[in-house]
Amino acid sequence: MGSVVDAANKEVNGTSSAKKPNVIFVLGGPGSGKGTQCAYIVEHFGYTHLSAGDLLRAEIKSGSENGTMIQNMIKEGKIVPSEVTIKLLQKAIQENGNDKFLIDGFPRNEENRAAFEKVTEIEPKFVLFFDCPEEEMERRLLGRNQGREDDNIETIRKRFKVFLESSLPVIQYYEAKGKVRKIHAAKPIEDVFQEVKAVFSPEAEKILELTNLLTFYLGCSLGSSISKEISRLIDQVAGQWHLY
Repeated sequence: MGSVVDAANKEVNGTSSAKKPNVIFVLGGPGSGKGTQCAYIVEHFGYTHLSAGDLLRAEIKSGSENGTMIQNMIKEGKIVPSEVTIKLLQKAIQENGNDKFLIDGFPRNEENRAAFEKVTEIEPKFVLFFDCPEEEMERRLLGRNQGREDDNIETIRKRFKVFLESSLPVIQYYEAKGKVRKIHAAKPIEDVFQEVKAVFSPEAEKILELTNLLTFYLGCSLGSSISKEISRLIDQVAGQWHLY
């Protein structure tokens, strides 16, 4: 069975004989708590956390020409060009000895997504989406007092607008492929992590493999609309079993 699953996953993900890193995209609005939850995932499940935002801020701090450009774009609430962020992510992955990565805050839009998959030839295992009401995210950001330049009400609301317009289509794209795991992120931190842990349980891993297998093989013969419905039904059953 294992060899069949491996073969199917190679076809689904377009992998070659060379082993590629295991990547999970972590998405959610600013203040949704995804950074905090990533720290817990690292501790409990051995992933390396790569924050696109942290990598960009480190580049700004370096004083490079790229850093100045990034700083100006962030001030204006704009999204940094894909090639800049992908280059920083690739470098971080290549310099790390781990093969399991949480990529936090990327892709920010459809162009980011397509560019990442084309350049790296990596498709995420799944997308961990922290769903949180805007009012709660705003309250958290205004109260965290980290001294960040972009933590003011005007810029925060620009960031909300950018997320809704640009990032939600990415989530919808992966949702159609049965690859989104939605977390209800307005709850207390420990309660949110209980939901996150269920996604990373061995049972959830088996369900994900089954979803990929059925979506791929049945999608080839029955069409994408039917395979999407199969993924939805599997997710529904898994939810009833509290697997994720």
